[in-house]
Amino acid sequence: MEYVLQLVTTLAVVVLILYPVFRRSSAIRDIPGPPSPSWIFGHLRQLLLSPVYGEHEFKWLKFYGSVYSLRGCFDEDRLMLADPLALQYILNSSYFYRAPISDNMAILLFGDNSVLTARGNQHRRLRAALNPGFTPATVRSYHPVFKKVAEMICDQFDNFGTTTADVCSVLSPATLDAISEAILGRPTEDLGDEFVANNIEIVKLTASQSETHILADAIGSRFPAWVWRAAIYLPTAAFAVARQEKILAKKVGERIIRENRGAAAQGLERGNDFFSVLVNPDTTDKTKKLTDQDIVAQTAIILIAGQETTANALAFGLLELARHPDFQDKLRAEIYANLATIATNLAYENMPLLNAFLKETLRLYPALPLVDRVVLEDAVIPLGESVVTLEGERIDQIAVRKGEVLTLGIAAYQRLASRWGKNPHEFNPSRWLDGDTYQGDAVGPYANLLSFSGGPRTCLGWRFAILEMQVIICELVGKFSFTEPDDQPVQPRVMTALLPIVTSGERALPLRIARIQ
Repeated sequence: MEYVLQLVTTLAVVVLILYPVFRRSSAIRDIPGPPSPSWIFGHLRQLLLSPVYGEHEFKWLKFYGSVYSLRGCFDEDRLMLADPLALQYILNSSYFYRAPISDNMAILLFGDNSVLTARGNQHRRLRAALNPGFTPATVRSYHPVFKKVAEMICDQFDNFGTTTADVCSVLSPATLDAISEAILGRPTEDLGDEFVANNIEIVKLTASQSETHILADAIGSRFPAWVWRAAIYLPTAAFAVARQEKILAKKVGERIIRENRGAAAQGLERGNDFFSVLVNPDTTDKTKKLTDQDIVAQTAIILIAGQETTANALAFGLLELARHPDFQDKLRAEIYANLATIATNLAYENMPLLNAFLKETLRLYPALPLVDRVVLEDAVIPLGESVVTLEGERIDQIAVRKGEVLTLGIAAYQRLASRWGKNPHEFNPSRWLDGDTYQGDAVGPYANLLSFSGGPRTCLGWRFAILEMQVIICELVGKFSFTEPDDQPVQPRVMTALLPIVTSGERALPLRIARIQ
């Protein structure tokens, strides 16, 4: 093992030394941007390790605009893009794909055949087969599950009394409950104690970021995929959790399929959960059916991808309500006015304050504020607003070369005054009601936001997440008031995703919760 580590270290040093020598001249270097503070880290420490997310990025957005150059580790050329037209082009083009480190980690966790990691025709086939589980009509059928989960959260909040409590500790398992029951047709406890415990460890892994992580990502991205495939067998804690997650998710998926097939053989009525539909679909068209192996391959991504993103969005929403008591009171009044119709699950779209609140929360707190893409083929990126190069030339497109890295500034895009009106860094749900937001071509699937990404890889479960949040927020705000304690400040920080972080560096959201109904 020691010999292997020495060999890997030596190869990494050689790659890093030779990389600048053989790097081709890049048009990115002619785009203005902030001076690099470090050859080793470039701008990545400023982007990823700031105590408050956006401390540097939003200043650069104001000074340089929606397109500017950056440096990654070891003086790597990067292009930061928050320009709407550029983002739309990149997210809908086959010329760009996830950065190697992100892709490799996704494959380690979910395998090659999940809808997240599959490519080309296989990805299109999987999405087509999975889409029926997330149509508006199907998602509405999950309403009873969301209602049950919301009531469980209320029961736990009641147990807190009037003390300050970490709401993240309740929201995370609750969102896992929602997915498990609606998609798999099983309560979380039926997944097994071992799976639930390992899921907690997976969540913990996403709540960390350091200089070591940044350097490891930079070095690891220069190794071929087979190295990362082999790396999962290294005896580290993180890889052990990833290995266990794949094994346990496979067991869960296989067991559910076996039980569903057994029930069908006995003539029992098919369940309403999505896995029951996948296993026993209404169609006989083989091209629209998934094999058992295909279904099992989706188990891990379904259970993990939608859990923490929704939990974090709910947490940030409650934080903003605690910071804006006047709006919290108005939202509560709207909820009370619609109590009779909420039970039918059709009233949510007719609640303007509720939906403005959700849109504003997702605008300010996208799950992934920064997304890296690698250029697969030489391409020309169009710009909605022209930029002036260091040579003084005004351009409305930028040529990028194969292998170059682009950073999609999702959070920066969602703070453009041209899109969201005045004071875009402030929490102001009224902007969605006053007509201040941009009404033109949509970039993302929901409210022109990119919180659920865009293009062919738009999050499958975005409607699922929206209804889940609508139901839970109505239940919580209708029954409790939320205030922020003075002695436990919370700030958004980038870990793997954007998380609420307390001064100790841990993911948490302490709030004072008081029963009002």
